[in-house]
Amino acid sequence: MNPKKIFRWLKIIIIIYSTIGIALYYLQEKFLFHPEKLSNAYVYHFKVPFEEVNITMNETDTVNMIRFFPADSVRRGVVVYFHGNRENIERYAKFANNFTKHGYEVWMGDYPGFGKTTGERTEKKMYEQALQIQKMAAAKYGKDSIIIYGKSLGTGIAAYVASQSNNKRVILETPYYSIPSLFSCYAPIYPNSKMSTYKIPANEYLAEVNYPITIFHGTDDGVIPYRNAARLKKVLKPGDEFITIEKGTHHNLNDFDLFKTKLDSLLNLR
Repeated sequence: MNPKKIFRWLKIIIIIYSTIGIALYYLQEKFLFHPEKLSNAYVYHFKVPFEEVNITMNETDTVNMIRFFPADSVRRGVVVYFHGNRENIERYAKFANNFTKHGYEVWMGDYPGFGKTTGERTEKKMYEQALQIQKMAAAKYGKDSIIIYGKSLGTGIAAYVASQSNNKRVILETPYYSIPSLFSCYAPIYPNSKMSTYKIPANEYLAEVNYPITIFHGTDDGVIPYRNAARLKKVLKPGDEFITIEKGTHHNLNDFDLFKTKLDSLLNLR
C-alpha cells in the first residue's frame, strides 16, 4: 500500500480513537448516573410504613433518607441499603419488604442529585454521606444488628462503608470489581484507570472487611458482566460466599428462588 495512504488511514484512526476517548471521558458521569430529582414538597407514598429523614451534612449538602419499618414493633436490626444508579429511592422502595418482613428496618438514602438529596456529587461525598448513615444506625443499633446492603452502583459504596465500620454482615447484589475495570468491559482499548474520574475500588474495600460477605450475581447480567464481578472471588475470605444465579440478569435476581431463599436464610441468622 502507498505510504501516503497508510499515513492517511493511520491519521483517521487516531482522530476517531481520540474523539471517542474524549467523548467517553466527558460523558462518563452520564453513563454512571441516571438520577431523577424531586422537589422538597414532593410527598412519598409507600406500601411499607416509613419515615422521611433529612440529614444535614453542611450548608449546601443534605441527604434525604427513608426509614422503612417492619409491621412488628420488635426490631431485629437495620439494613443500611445503598441503591443503584437510576432515578431515586422510589425505584428501589419495593425491595424494602425483603427485609422488613424479617423484622429489620431499612434505611435507604439518595445520592447527591438523586431525589431530594442536595449538593454536588463526588466520590468522596458519596462515601462520607454513606458512612454518616451507618454511624446513625450504629448509634441506634449494635454492630451485630447492622447489615450493609448494596445493589449495582451501591455495591461499591456499601463495600467502602463495610471496610470503615463494624457490622453483622455485608450483602452485595450485582457488584463490580471497580469502576475502571467495569469501563474496561465496554471500552478495553482505552486507559480506563487513568480516564475514570470515579474509581470506587470495591475489590480493595472488600479485602479489608473482617466479617461475613455474601455476593449475588447473575450469569446473564448485561450491565455489570458476570466476569467482572467474579474477579471479587479472589478477595473473599474463607466462609464468604459468591452465589451465582444461572440466567440471572442485572434486574431480575429478586425473581429467583435461589436468591430469595438464600437472602431469607441470611436475614434469619442470629
